[in-house]
Amino acid sequence: MNPGTGIAKVKSRKTASLFSAIITIIFVLTSQSGNAASVSTRPLTSKSKSRKVTEAPRARKRLTRLARSRSRRVVRTGHRRRRYYEHFTASSFMDDVTEGDITAGEDPIVRQAAIDALGQMNGTVLAIEPTSGRVLAMVNQKLALSSGAQPCSTIKLSVALAALSEDVITKDTEIRLGRRSRMNLTKALAHSNNAYFEALGRQLGFEKVSYYAHQFGLGELAGYNIPGEKIGTYPDEEISAKLGGVGKMCSFGEGISMTPLQLGALVSAIANGGTLYYLQHPATGEEVTTFEPRVKRHLDIASLIPEISDGMAGAVTYGTARSVRLNFNEEEILGKTGTCSKAGTRYGWFASYANTNFGRVVTVVFLQGGRPTYGPKAAEIAGRMYRNLYDHNFFVARPLLPTNTADVKPVGTTQ
Repeated sequence: MNPGTGIAKVKSRKTASLFSAIITIIFVLTSQSGNAASVSTRPLTSKSKSRKVTEAPRARKRLTRLARSRSRRVVRTGHRRRRYYEHFTASSFMDDVTEGDITAGEDPIVRQAAIDALGQMNGTVLAIEPTSGRVLAMVNQKLALSSGAQPCSTIKLSVALAALSEDVITKDTEIRLGRRSRMNLTKALAHSNNAYFEALGRQLGFEKVSYYAHQFGLGELAGYNIPGEKIGTYPDEEISAKLGGVGKMCSFGEGISMTPLQLGALVSAIANGGTLYYLQHPATGEEVTTFEPRVKRHLDIASLIPEISDGMAGAVTYGTARSVRLNFNEEEILGKTGTCSKAGTRYGWFASYANTNFGRVVTVVFLQGGRPTYGPKAAEIAGRMYRNLYDHNFFVARPLLPTNTADVKPVGTTQ
C-alpha cells in the first residue's frame, strides 16, 4: 500500500469528522433558536402602547377648544399691534387751587359748591349767571384768567352754530362719513364725532368758520374790566395742511387757544337765547349791589338753539358727558365735552348749563394734567357741583334778572 495514499485517507476522515461536527453545532443552535421563538408568543410592543385610549365626550370637547385657542393665540402673536401710550409730564393734581382768589363779590353757596366739586384736581371751575353775565364763582382764578388752551372738542359748538347759520345743515341732515356710515348733528354733538365736524369745517371754509368764531367771542376778551384776564388766540389764517387744515380746527380746535371765560360767555348766549354778555366779576359786596349787565352783542341764533340742544342734552344722556349723571339726575343738563393734549399736557373741558326754570347757571370746568385728566372727568366734576347746588336749594323759585335784554344798551369793546 502506498504510504501517501494512507495519509490522504486519514486527512479525509478528519475533514469529514470536522465538517460533521460543524453541521451538528449549527443544527443544535438552530433548534434552540427555534425553540426560543416558539416559547414566547407575545408581541414585542407593550400592552400600554397597543391599548386604545378613549376620552369622554366632555373631555374631547375641552381638548378641542384648547387646541383652537392655542392656534388663535399663535396667529395673533404673529400680527400683534404695538399700542402707543402718550407720555404726560404735567400733574393732574395740586395742593391749593384757591390761593390768591378774590372772593368778596362771589356767591358763597356757588363758590363752595365749586370748590368741593373740584377737590385737588389741577383745574378751574367757572359759574356764570347767563341772564346777566355775572360771574358767580371763579375757582383758581390764575388758571381761569390765563391765556387759555386748545379748546379741543368744545369748538364744535361754534362750528355747529356757524353751519346752521349758513343753512349748510339742519340737526337732521346726515353727512356721509364712510361707505356705510352717516351721522346727523344731534348724534355728532352727543358723541363728539371728529369726522363729522372735519367734513363740516371743510365745507364751510376757513373764512366763514373764523367769522362766526369771532362773532361768538373767540379772539377777544370776554370780561369787562376783569384784572389779569388774557385774550387767548385765534389764527388769522388757516393752519397748514400738515396740521390738518380747517378740518382739524373745527374738530379739535387745532391752532386755537380759548379761555374758560370765552367758552362761558358763548354757552351763556346759548342758554339765554342769543345775548352775548360781557362777563363781570364783582370784587366787593358793593359791586354786587350796584351790578348792571353789559351786552357785547346780540347773536342771531335764537332759532338755532333748539337745533343744537338735542345734541348737548344727548351728550349728558348717552354721550361723552354721561358721567354728569353719576352724581346728578334731578334736572336736565345740556353740555359739551372736550379732550386733547399738547406738549405733554392733557386738557379736559366741559361747558354746560342747567335747563331749569329757576336758578339757571352756566358752568365751565377746565382741567389740565396727565392721564387722569379728560373731558368726561370734567363732566363728572360738573355733576358734583350741580348736586351740591341742588342740595343747597339753589334750583328753587327766586327773583331773576329779566331775560329780555332789549333795554340793556350794548357797550363798546374798550376794556
